[in-house]
Order: sequence, then structure tokens, then C-alpha cells
Amino acid sequence: MTTDAVSLQSPDHLRAAMVDKLIERGSIQSPQVEAAFAKVPRHRFAPETSLAAAYSAQNTVTTKRDTAGVSTSSISAPWLQAEMLQAAQLFRGAKVAEIGSGGYNAALIAEIVGPEGLVVSFDIDPWVTERATRFLTEARYPRVKVVLGDAEHTVEQHTPEGGFDAIIVTVGVYDIPWGHLLAPTGRMVVPLRFSTVSRSLTFIRDGDHFAGLDPVVCGFVACQGQGALPDQVAALAGGAVKLTLESGPPLDVAELESALRGERSELWTGVTFDWAEPVDSLNLWGATADDAFGMIWRDETREEGRLIEPALRWYCPVLITAGSFAYLTFRELSQGDEGRRWEFGVYGHGRERDQLAQRLHDHVTTWDHRWRAHPGPTFALYPARAAVASPAVGRIFRKRHTQLILGWE
Repeated sequence: MTTDAVSLQSPDHLRAAMVDKLIERGSIQSPQVEAAFAKVPRHRFAPETSLAAAYSAQNTVTTKRDTAGVSTSSISAPWLQAEMLQAAQLFRGAKVAEIGSGGYNAALIAEIVGPEGLVVSFDIDPWVTERATRFLTEARYPRVKVVLGDAEHTVEQHTPEGGFDAIIVTVGVYDIPWGHLLAPTGRMVVPLRFSTVSRSLTFIRDGDHFAGLDPVVCGFVACQGQGALPDQVAALAGGAVKLTLESGPPLDVAELESALRGERSELWTGVTFDWAEPVDSLNLWGATADDAFGMIWRDETREEGRLIEPALRWYCPVLITAGSFAYLTFRELSQGDEGRRWEFGVYGHGRERDQLAQRLHDHVTTWDHRWRAHPGPTFALYPARAAVASPAVGRIFRKRHTQLILGWE
């Protein structure tokens, strides 16, 4: 390998290339965020992966898995980290809480807020906090304070006078107990789960509540501790197919397994798409419209994953009852004047397959007719005990600390 080829694979060159890509895609929009990404050595916080993987603008780096192989700690993809930092609108001297540690993102924050700022990073896993502390020290960011504990409680114990100027959450959470710890003009950037849908939202105070802005499709390692996600997960076909439902009656895994392998119903919606068209709001509408709304996933590397044919690899909609389900699928249509098109359909399994398939079919067609061209719902976050009116079209997700309102206007 030539000297020039080696230099192209150096951390400095790869980091500069990553920054260029983040600017090109619009994830980096300010000189402060650009400077932070250009300086912090991401590879120092991800020694388990290659330099190329560490500096991929698109990829997450998994740093720890549980005994079932599920990721319990990771370094988020740079594009998402950049967009969350931009959304937080950090400034020199800002006081920032990061919930979900790892080191790299905290170092980026420290670069932006400077030595006069405050960065406190929280995590429930001692393996994560030890590692983050060590890597931050080695990378010369010892002023970042890393705290071990359940963020449900420990953030309040470390809140500075006047509150945090920003709270940035880097784990998937079901609820937000930290609003009262925010400075009056502060911002919370939170990957929030509701009815198994995940969106990174930027919350700002708006009178007696928080308005949620700029929803971004995202996926994060699930929160642990008292604030853990309440989702039910039914692993079928030896784990090759998984159903996830937030609420409702307990899932009967044996009956769902039988349903998966039994007779299937089929409905086609007449709703067409191509793969370049955004359909993100379909999940938001489904979660709003139906309490049985959840997600279905298959392991494409396993033969039994072929028992289902989901329309989307990630975040594919499904309606689930205790022993039946119906999910979104697709088929390719004949190529016409508009080029290649596909049609959404629904496959139903179990005793209630026909009813569930019809319900999901109707949600898809309603979304297509009324909401597909719509900018999407508004998000508002109220305290759990606040008296709030139900939106004319929408839903209130009632949680332990808060109420999340999705309103379609």
C-alpha cells in the first residue's frame, strides 16, 4: 500500500470526509457543530470497530450486547448525533445533561459549550460509565462529569442552579420526567416512544406545556431502569419473527405462533408508492388511530423469517390482539407511465385475521386520502395531572409523568 493510500485511511482524513458528508446531507448546519465533529476523535470511543466503520456518517457502532444478542449500548450514527446537537442549539457556556452515556457525544457537547460550560453524562450501566470516563480522560475531556445511576432520579440530584440549558437523551425513552429541570429557555431533544413508534423530538416551553418540534425517525437502545419501555414482545418462529405492542391484553405467544403458521387472509389497498417517497407519517397515523397498533420485524438471515413478507424492513406496522395480527405488506405493479410502482396490502393471521386486516386496510386508505400530503401531526407534552382536551382528530398518550398529545389539524 502506498503512502498516499495509507493517508486516505488515517483517522484525520476519515474524520474530515465524515464531516464533509454530514455537511452535504444537511445534518451539520453551524460552524460550532462542524468544529466539534472535526476535532473529536470518534475512533477513540469505538475501539471495537474499524476506522472506516467508526467514521461512517450513517452507521451506529454497537458497543455492548446482552445475553440474547440485543444491543444495550451503542454510539449513535453521526448524522443523527449532528442533527440532535443542532436541534439543541447549544452555545458557549451552556449547561447540558446527556442521558445515556458513551463518551463521544459528551465530548462533542464539551467542544461546543467550551471550558466555561457544564456537561453531565448519566448512565445506569457501570460498564458504560467506567468506559466513558476512561475514554473521555484519554481524549482530553476530563471536565465532562460522568454519573452512574438511574436517570429517572439522578439527573435532578445534579441539576445546576437555574436548570439545564439543554437535556439531550440518547436512549429510547417512553416518558420524560425531566421537564422541570430545564432552564426557562432550554431545550430537550428526546427520542420518544409512543405506541412502539420512535421519533426524536425537540421540546421547548410553550406556556403550560412543551411543544414538540421537528420529529425525526430514529432508533435507539432502549432505556433501562425505572423508565424502561413497557412494550410487550412476542418472539415467534424461534425469534425469526417478532411482534411488539405497547399496551393491551397480554399476548398469547403460543396462539400467535399458531396464527403465524396457519391460514392467511389478504387485502390490497390500492395505495401505491415508490421507494423514494416518504411514508413516515403512515406510522404516526396508525399509532393515533388504533390502540392495537404495533411493529413487526423479521430476521432476514433466517429461513423462518420468510414466514412473513413485511412492507418495511424496520418499523413495519401491524395490528395485534392477544392471539391474532395483521401487518402491512406490498407487491410490485406493472410498470406504467409513472415508472415502477408498488402497492400496499395487508396480510392477516389468526382467528381475528379478517377483522384486523380490514382495520389496517382502512387506516392505510384513510392516511392516503387525508394525511399523506399533510405535514404531519403536532406534538404537545403536558404534565400527567394537567386537564387537557382531546384533539378533534388525534390521540392522548397518557404516561406516568406526562401526557403526549398528537393532533392532526
